[in-house]
Amino acid sequence: MNTIWIVLPILTILMFELGLNLKWRDFTMIASRPKPLLAGLFGQLVILPVIAYLLCWAMHLPPLFMIGFVLIACSPGGSSSNVFSMLAKGDVALSVSMTACSSIITMFTIPLIMSLVCSGIEGTTETIGATETFHLPVGKLLMQNIVLMFIPIIIGIFVRKSCPNAANKIHKVLSKIAFPALILLATVFFIQNKQAIIDNFLQLGVAATLLLVLALAAGGGLSRCLRLTGKERRTIIIEIGMQNAAQAIAVATSPFVFNNDTIAIPAIIYALMMNVVLLIYVAVIKK
Repeated sequence: MNTIWIVLPILTILMFELGLNLKWRDFTMIASRPKPLLAGLFGQLVILPVIAYLLCWAMHLPPLFMIGFVLIACSPGGSSSNVFSMLAKGDVALSVSMTACSSIITMFTIPLIMSLVCSGIEGTTETIGATETFHLPVGKLLMQNIVLMFIPIIIGIFVRKSCPNAANKIHKVLSKIAFPALILLATVFFIQNKQAIIDNFLQLGVAATLLLVLALAAGGGLSRCLRLTGKERRTIIIEIGMQNAAQAIAVATSPFVFNNDTIAIPAIIYALMMNVVLLIYVAVIKK
Protein backbone atom coordinates (compact mmCIF):
# COMPACT_ATOMS: atom_id res chain seq x y z
CA MET A 1 0.00 0.00 0.00
CA ASN A 2 1.30 3.46 -0.92
CA THR A 3 1.03 5.62 2.22
CA ILE A 4 0.45 8.74 0.12
CA TRP A 5 -3.16 7.65 -0.49
CA ILE A 6 -3.67 7.68 3.28
CA VAL A 7 -1.67 10.85 3.90
CA LEU A 8 -3.45 13.05 1.34
CA PRO A 9 -7.04 12.59 2.58
CA ILE A 10 -5.93 12.83 6.23
CA LEU A 11 -4.07 16.09 5.59
CA THR A 12 -7.03 17.49 3.64
CA ILE A 13 -9.42 16.60 6.46
CA LEU A 14 -7.11 18.15 9.08
CA MET A 15 -6.80 21.38 7.11
CA PHE A 16 -10.56 21.57 6.52
CA GLU A 17 -11.17 20.93 10.22
CA LEU A 18 -8.66 23.68 11.05
CA GLY A 19 -10.56 26.06 8.78
CA LEU A 20 -13.79 25.26 10.63
CA ASN A 21 -12.16 26.59 13.81
CA LEU A 22 -10.86 29.82 12.28
CA LYS A 23 -12.32 33.27 11.83
CA TRP A 24 -10.98 36.01 9.59
CA ARG A 25 -9.88 37.95 12.68
CA ASP A 26 -7.45 35.12 13.54
CA PHE A 27 -5.36 36.32 10.60
CA THR A 28 -5.46 39.97 11.66
CA MET A 29 -3.96 39.73 15.17
CA ILE A 30 -0.73 41.09 13.69
CA ALA A 31 -2.42 44.51 13.58
CA SER A 32 -3.49 44.51 17.23
CA ARG A 33 -0.73 42.38 18.87
CA PRO A 34 2.20 42.25 16.46
CA LYS A 35 5.00 41.52 18.93
CA PRO A 36 3.96 38.09 20.29
CA LEU A 37 2.62 36.88 16.95
CA LEU A 38 5.71 37.90 14.96
CA ALA A 39 7.99 36.52 17.69
CA GLY A 40 6.22 33.16 17.58
CA LEU A 41 6.25 32.97 13.79
CA PHE A 42 9.95 33.93 13.68
CA GLY A 43 10.75 31.19 16.17
CA GLN A 44 8.72 28.61 14.30
CA LEU A 45 9.56 29.51 10.71
CA VAL A 46 13.20 30.60 11.08
CA ILE A 47 14.79 29.51 14.36
CA LEU A 48 13.45 25.93 14.35
CA PRO A 49 14.64 25.07 10.79
CA VAL A 50 18.06 26.60 11.51
CA ILE A 51 18.38 24.56 14.71
CA ALA A 52 17.30 21.42 12.84
CA TYR A 53 19.89 21.93 10.10
CA LEU A 54 22.74 22.67 12.52
CA LEU A 55 21.80 19.76 14.77
CA CYS A 56 21.70 17.30 11.87
CA TRP A 57 25.05 18.62 10.63
CA ALA A 58 26.59 18.28 14.10
CA MET A 59 25.26 14.71 14.47
CA HIS A 60 26.41 13.76 10.95
CA LEU A 61 22.99 12.44 9.98
CA PRO A 62 22.63 10.92 6.49
CA PRO A 63 21.34 13.34 3.83
CA LEU A 64 17.82 11.89 3.63
CA PHE A 65 17.36 12.12 7.41
CA MET A 66 18.70 15.67 7.40
CA ILE A 67 16.16 16.63 4.74
CA GLY A 68 13.45 14.93 6.79
CA PHE A 69 14.28 16.81 9.98
CA VAL A 70 14.48 20.19 8.27
CA LEU A 71 11.19 19.40 6.53
CA ILE A 72 9.31 18.71 9.78
CA ALA A 73 11.00 21.77 11.33
CA CYS A 74 9.73 24.15 8.63
CA SER A 75 6.23 22.64 8.50
CA PRO A 76 3.27 24.61 9.91
CA GLY A 77 2.12 24.33 13.49
CA GLY A 78 -0.14 21.43 14.42
CA SER A 79 -3.77 22.15 15.18
CA SER A 80 -3.52 20.26 18.48
CA SER A 81 -1.18 23.00 19.72
CA ASN A 82 -4.31 24.98 20.57
CA VAL A 83 -5.34 22.25 23.02
CA PHE A 84 -1.85 22.08 24.51
CA SER A 85 -1.85 25.87 24.95
CA MET A 86 -5.15 25.68 26.78
CA LEU A 87 -3.85 22.91 29.07
CA ALA A 88 -0.70 24.96 29.79
CA LYS A 89 -2.86 28.01 30.64
CA GLY A 90 -1.42 29.84 27.66
CA ASP A 91 -2.88 32.39 25.27
CA VAL A 92 -5.28 30.32 23.18
CA ALA A 93 -6.18 33.23 20.87
CA LEU A 94 -2.48 33.72 20.09
CA SER A 95 -2.11 29.98 19.51
CA VAL A 96 -4.99 29.91 17.04
CA SER A 97 -3.65 32.93 15.18
CA MET A 98 -0.16 31.44 14.97
CA THR A 99 -1.55 28.16 13.64
CA ALA A 100 -3.66 30.02 11.08
CA CYS A 101 -0.83 32.26 9.88
CA SER A 102 1.83 29.52 9.81
CA SER A 103 -0.47 27.25 7.78
CA ILE A 104 -0.66 29.91 5.07
CA ILE A 105 2.90 31.28 5.26
CA THR A 106 4.56 27.85 5.14
CA MET A 107 3.00 27.15 1.76
CA PHE A 108 5.67 29.51 0.45
CA THR A 109 8.45 29.13 3.05
CA ILE A 110 8.65 25.32 2.82
CA PRO A 111 9.57 25.38 -0.91
CA LEU A 112 12.10 28.17 -0.25
CA ILE A 113 13.80 26.57 2.76
CA MET A 114 13.80 23.04 1.38
CA SER A 115 15.16 24.24 -1.95
CA LEU A 116 18.08 25.92 -0.17
CA VAL A 117 18.75 22.87 1.98
CA CYS A 118 18.53 20.35 -0.86
CA SER A 119 20.79 22.39 -3.12
CA GLY A 120 23.56 22.21 -0.54
CA ILE A 121 23.31 18.51 0.27
CA GLU A 122 25.19 15.79 -1.52
CA GLY A 123 25.57 12.22 -0.40
CA THR A 124 25.47 8.53 -1.05
CA THR A 125 22.78 6.41 0.60
CA GLU A 126 21.51 2.89 0.22
CA THR A 127 18.13 4.32 -0.70
CA ILE A 128 19.49 6.37 -3.58
CA GLY A 129 22.34 4.08 -4.46
CA ALA A 130 24.58 6.80 -5.88
CA THR A 131 26.12 10.14 -5.05
CA GLU A 132 23.90 12.94 -6.21
CA THR A 133 22.69 16.45 -5.45
CA PHE A 134 19.14 16.60 -4.16
CA HIS A 135 16.71 18.75 -6.10
CA LEU A 136 13.26 19.96 -5.10
CA PRO A 137 10.44 20.54 -7.63
CA VAL A 138 9.41 23.87 -6.12
CA GLY A 139 6.49 24.49 -8.46
CA LYS A 140 4.92 21.10 -7.79
CA LEU A 141 5.38 21.49 -4.04
CA LEU A 142 3.76 24.92 -4.08
CA MET A 143 0.83 23.59 -6.08
CA GLN A 144 0.43 20.63 -3.74
CA ASN A 145 0.40 22.96 -0.72
CA ILE A 146 -2.28 25.13 -2.31
CA VAL A 147 -4.50 22.14 -3.14
CA LEU A 148 -4.03 20.21 0.12
CA MET A 149 -3.78 23.10 2.60
CA PHE A 150 -4.93 26.49 1.35
CA ILE A 151 -8.13 25.41 -0.41
CA PRO A 152 -9.40 23.14 2.44
CA ILE A 153 -8.69 25.89 5.01
CA ILE A 154 -10.55 28.51 2.96
CA ILE A 155 -13.49 26.13 2.41
CA GLY A 156 -13.60 25.46 6.18
CA ILE A 157 -13.62 29.19 6.98
CA PHE A 158 -16.36 29.79 4.40
CA VAL A 159 -18.51 26.94 5.80
CA ARG A 160 -18.12 28.28 9.34
CA LYS A 161 -19.08 31.80 8.25
CA SER A 162 -22.05 30.81 6.09
CA CYS A 163 -23.38 27.80 8.07
CA PRO A 164 -22.13 28.02 11.67
CA ASN A 165 -24.46 25.35 13.02
CA ALA A 166 -23.49 22.86 10.31
CA ALA A 167 -19.83 23.78 10.85
CA ASN A 168 -20.10 22.92 14.56
CA LYS A 169 -21.67 19.54 13.79
CA ILE A 170 -19.03 18.74 11.16
CA HIS A 171 -16.28 19.82 13.57
CA LYS A 172 -17.54 17.47 16.29
CA VAL A 173 -17.37 14.54 13.86
CA LEU A 174 -14.00 15.41 12.32
CA SER A 175 -12.38 16.13 15.69
CA LYS A 176 -13.16 12.53 16.69
CA ILE A 177 -11.81 11.15 13.41
CA ALA A 178 -8.58 13.16 13.23
CA PHE A 179 -6.54 11.41 15.94
CA PRO A 180 -7.49 7.82 14.96
CA ALA A 181 -6.66 8.74 11.35
CA LEU A 182 -3.19 9.90 12.38
CA ILE A 183 -2.69 6.70 14.38
CA LEU A 184 -3.69 4.70 11.30
CA LEU A 185 -1.21 6.63 9.19
CA ALA A 186 1.60 6.10 11.70
CA THR A 187 0.78 2.38 11.98
CA VAL A 188 0.75 1.77 8.22
CA PHE A 189 3.93 3.78 7.77
CA PHE A 190 5.66 1.86 10.57
CA ILE A 191 4.66 -1.51 9.10
CA GLN A 192 5.99 -0.57 5.68
CA ASN A 193 9.24 0.90 7.02
CA LYS A 194 9.64 -1.17 10.19
CA GLN A 195 13.26 -2.21 9.73
CA ALA A 196 14.51 1.26 8.77
CA ILE A 197 12.71 2.82 11.75
CA ILE A 198 14.02 0.19 14.19
CA ASP A 199 17.57 0.44 12.87
CA ASN A 200 17.66 4.25 13.22
CA PHE A 201 15.28 4.86 16.11
CA LEU A 202 17.93 5.51 18.75
CA GLN A 203 19.85 8.05 16.68
CA LEU A 204 16.75 9.77 15.29
CA GLY A 205 14.98 9.67 18.67
CA VAL A 206 17.92 11.45 20.28
CA ALA A 207 18.02 13.98 17.42
CA ALA A 208 14.26 14.64 17.67
CA THR A 209 14.41 15.05 21.45
CA LEU A 210 17.38 17.42 21.24
CA LEU A 211 15.64 19.42 18.54
CA LEU A 212 12.54 19.77 20.70
CA VAL A 213 14.46 20.75 23.82
CA LEU A 214 16.54 23.31 21.92
CA ALA A 215 13.41 24.67 20.22
CA LEU A 216 11.59 25.05 23.53
CA ALA A 217 14.62 26.75 25.08
CA ALA A 218 14.90 29.10 22.08
CA GLY A 219 11.21 29.96 22.30
CA GLY A 220 11.49 30.70 26.01
CA GLY A 221 14.63 32.79 25.53
CA LEU A 222 13.12 34.77 22.66
CA SER A 223 9.96 35.46 24.68
CA ARG A 224 11.93 36.65 27.69
CA CYS A 225 14.12 38.92 25.56
CA LEU A 226 10.97 40.56 24.18
CA ARG A 227 9.43 40.70 27.68
CA LEU A 228 6.30 38.84 26.71
CA THR A 229 3.79 37.72 29.33
CA GLY A 230 3.89 34.26 30.87
CA LYS A 231 0.80 33.16 28.91
CA GLU A 232 2.33 34.37 25.65
CA ARG A 233 5.65 32.72 26.46
CA ARG A 234 4.06 29.33 27.17
CA THR A 235 2.05 29.53 23.96
CA ILE A 236 5.07 30.42 21.81
CA ILE A 237 7.10 27.57 23.33
CA ILE A 238 4.35 25.08 22.47
CA GLU A 239 3.77 26.50 18.98
CA ILE A 240 7.46 26.36 18.10
CA GLY A 241 7.72 22.74 19.21
CA MET A 242 4.47 21.35 17.79
CA GLN A 243 4.60 20.75 14.05
CA ASN A 244 2.18 19.32 11.48
CA ALA A 245 3.68 15.87 10.90
CA ALA A 246 1.00 14.96 8.34
CA GLN A 247 2.11 17.86 6.15
CA ALA A 248 5.78 16.79 6.35
CA ILE A 249 4.89 13.19 5.51
CA ALA A 250 2.75 14.36 2.58
CA VAL A 251 5.68 16.31 1.12
CA ALA A 252 8.15 13.47 1.73
CA THR A 253 6.04 10.69 0.23
CA SER A 254 4.27 12.63 -2.53
CA PRO A 255 5.05 11.30 -6.03
CA PHE A 256 5.07 14.95 -7.15
CA VAL A 257 7.77 16.05 -4.68
CA PHE A 258 10.30 13.73 -2.94
CA ASN A 259 8.49 10.40 -3.33
CA ASN A 260 10.70 8.91 -0.61
CA ASP A 261 9.51 7.15 2.57
CA THR A 262 12.94 7.49 4.19
CA ILE A 263 12.59 11.28 4.29
CA ALA A 264 9.31 10.85 6.18
CA ILE A 265 10.83 8.74 8.98
CA PRO A 266 12.11 11.77 10.99
CA ALA A 267 8.59 13.26 10.92
CA ILE A 268 7.09 10.08 12.40
CA ILE A 269 9.68 9.94 15.18
CA TYR A 270 9.47 13.69 15.79
CA ALA A 271 5.67 13.44 16.13
CA LEU A 272 6.08 10.76 18.80
CA MET A 273 8.73 12.65 20.78
CA MET A 274 6.86 15.94 20.27
CA ASN A 275 3.84 14.69 22.20
CA VAL A 276 5.98 13.13 24.94
CA VAL A 277 8.14 16.23 25.50
CA LEU A 278 5.26 18.71 25.32
CA LEU A 279 3.07 16.63 27.65
CA ILE A 280 5.93 16.68 30.16
CA TYR A 281 6.23 20.45 29.66
CA VAL A 282 2.48 20.95 30.25
CA ALA A 283 2.61 18.71 33.34
CA VAL A 284 5.50 20.74 34.78
CA ILE A 285 3.68 24.02 34.06
CA LYS A 286 0.47 22.83 35.73
CA LYS A 287 2.35 21.49 38.74
